[in-house]
Amino acid sequence: MADGSHATTTGAPPAGLPSPAARLRRPPVDPWLAAVAAAFTLAQILLVRPGLGLGWDETVYVSQVSGHAPAAFFSAPRARGVPLLVAPITSWSDSTALLRCYLAVLSGLALYFALRVWRAHLMPRVLALAGALFASLWVTVFYGPQAMPNYWVAIGALVCVGCVLRARAHTRDPAAWWGVFSGAALMAWMRPMDAVYVVLPLLALGLRRPRLLAVLVAGLLAGAAEWVVEAYTGYGGLTQRLSDASSIQGGLGWHLAVADQLRGLGGRILCRPCTGSLPHPAVTLWWFVLPLLAAAGAVAAVRARRALPIMLPLACAVTAAVPYLFLIGYAAPRFLLPAYALLALPVAYGLVHFAGAPARGTARTLAVGLVAVCLLGHLAVQFVVLERTVHRSVAGRAEWSRTAAALHTAGVRPPCLLSGYEAVPIAFYTGCGSAETAGHDTSTTAAELARTTHGTPVAVLTRPGGRPPAYARSWPVERVGALTAHLAPGIRAGR
Repeated sequence: MADGSHATTTGAPPAGLPSPAARLRRPPVDPWLAAVAAAFTLAQILLVRPGLGLGWDETVYVSQVSGHAPAAFFSAPRARGVPLLVAPITSWSDSTALLRCYLAVLSGLALYFALRVWRAHLMPRVLALAGALFASLWVTVFYGPQAMPNYWVAIGALVCVGCVLRARAHTRDPAAWWGVFSGAALMAWMRPMDAVYVVLPLLALGLRRPRLLAVLVAGLLAGAAEWVVEAYTGYGGLTQRLSDASSIQGGLGWHLAVADQLRGLGGRILCRPCTGSLPHPAVTLWWFVLPLLAAAGAVAAVRARRALPIMLPLACAVTAAVPYLFLIGYAAPRFLLPAYALLALPVAYGLVHFAGAPARGTARTLAVGLVAVCLLGHLAVQFVVLERTVHRSVAGRAEWSRTAAALHTAGVRPPCLLSGYEAVPIAFYTGCGSAETAGHDTSTTAAELARTTHGTPVAVLTRPGGRPPAYARSWPVERVGALTAHLAPGIRAGR
């Protein structure tokens, strides 16, 4: 692999690579990066809709720091990064619109600064294109304003990898070393295991650089410290928590989930079980073109003798994607956000190289036109999928809200407890706690739940026609929205 710190020996720098003089002329604010970040923020607010209710996982994270509802059961794979991220809003307000706007602005600012880290290694037009490619994916726009960890792992990955390159070139730059530490800590703070997979190539690079290795490990430990401590205080130890996390994810091992991820590209937020037909080829085409363009960018960078700034994010993208393509038996499009963010850099480099390769005249015009047409088509597809996904999400979360209103009418009001089908998100919307006696969110026993009914309004939710657990079969039945509520004795409608 060629050393990323050396420029070509003669002539102008290759397309996409900044010259030393250009680096000295860097403005304090990059207008193109700022425009990309601002457009990303605006797209989130306009297209995802601030009033979009909280999703299932969001209710778990938000409930940990919310005064609106008791904290939901926090299963083994989850980390406390998202609750702390949203605490400045959710600790005093239950406004979903305010939370969405806060996260949209924060995610836009984060994208700007994460791309800015790369200014010494790639030209502004390459960075702006990379940011636009990543920010224009429907999954990025959809999850940017949501209380979910995957986008923030992607931001941490961009910062960490970029600062590793910067620290490698300027070993006495304290900002670079702090960036390496902070990027690794942010990833581990959000999802510890994802952080480990992302930094594997960086750890390999650090084997011959003890200081780099030490800073990376320190960042990972700092971000995961709370998760490790909590493993011993609430999950029976680190080994047990890792085992529980693997079990909840279906058991880590060989699972070919490539087709599952393809099914998710059509707007399926969670594909588990992942059945059904694949989306239209127009929806999945970009996914097949993505690795080809990244490989083309890598080849161009190697030929330009500036391989490392392109090959390193490419390697980290591959290791970030491996567990979600080959090690778990289900899929969600958000799982691959860190890989998409890192792949955007070699893809953008390859596109700029392709468009700028012809020196002048008709050939260059055709190349630029071809790239522009392909990008416009890509944007159109992403917009259509995003609209459909938002529409389905609005409908599903509105149904939870209607169920919560029906439960209030039936007399289930805080302080209360829900169990059964979709009890976790509906409990949050109702202002109740939730408890399950089976499944991934098991947090109590049937005997304990039955005892709770003596002093707390308890309802067990089932699908229409579904059978409740044995202890609730004699309870009064009430239709609440599309579900059936089995109400513990003593609950009075309207109270």
